[in-house]
Amino acid sequence: MVQRAERISHRTGGVAKPVGNITRGTTNANRLRRVDRWLAGPQAWRLRTGTSGDGGNPDGGPKPGPHGPLVVDLGYGATPITAVELQHRLAAVNPAVHVAGIEIEPGRVTAAKPLEHAGLSFHLGGFEIPVAGNPVMVRAFNVLRQYEEADVPAIWAMVCSRLAPGGILVDGTCDEIGRLSSWVAVKPGGPVSLTLSLRFGAFALPSDVAERLPKALIHHNVPGEKIHTFLQALDNAWLQAAPLGAFGARQRWVAGCQSLRTAGWPVRDGPARWRLGELTVDWAAVSPSVQL
Repeated sequence: MVQRAERISHRTGGVAKPVGNITRGTTNANRLRRVDRWLAGPQAWRLRTGTSGDGGNPDGGPKPGPHGPLVVDLGYGATPITAVELQHRLAAVNPAVHVAGIEIEPGRVTAAKPLEHAGLSFHLGGFEIPVAGNPVMVRAFNVLRQYEEADVPAIWAMVCSRLAPGGILVDGTCDEIGRLSSWVAVKPGGPVSLTLSLRFGAFALPSDVAERLPKALIHHNVPGEKIHTFLQALDNAWLQAAPLGAFGARQRWVAGCQSLRTAGWPVRDGPARWRLGELTVDWAAVSPSVQL
């Protein structure tokens, strides 16, 4: 069901009401492993203490506070398993990380409370992110897809207003068991990149991920739009690299990614990420022709 986000100014009884609507809450263990691997990989610098704008961070911040970096799992769903997994995975990068799971449905928060510990807490709320401190990462997966596309910019802006300096919002979608995933990295100035992450053997063509594009892109996969052109180019690169399939799908994918980069596509990262079935491209290369 498509739902329009409630207005940010809505109030009930003089008390701020959580912003958003209750989602279906569908989730599964290990469903978000692909995005978690990205957060603990290329984005790991955001979690490390003692870093600053002149200490090697790619885009100048953030510097976590004395109690460790805060990460938010926004809209974790009917069960808290993905928040538990996120904290476990990010703690391998920085044991001091604190993950705050946020849900708009009170019963889901109540059910999750027994799992709280020093590095994990659960809170009732929505896009306003009602927790103390400013997160260095907010992961919102399979949440915005249940809203109208026209609501996306305002939701992005609201969440990004709560980020720590240099923080990031990850707005993504995946299939039910996490084999086909995509996500947009968003900063206060707007989206900066799109990442596709596909399990080898789970697709015939890379464009199979089209059904799992984030809300900001899924309706734009039509001729004449950048995302359509990009997915067609990725399919062509995959097909042209077919001879390398004799050495495995991983080698074929890496060759296809390199082919895109050689052709001038602004592909980020490199073979170390490509070998995981992952590909990140600048947002400008896939952004909708009509900006909301």
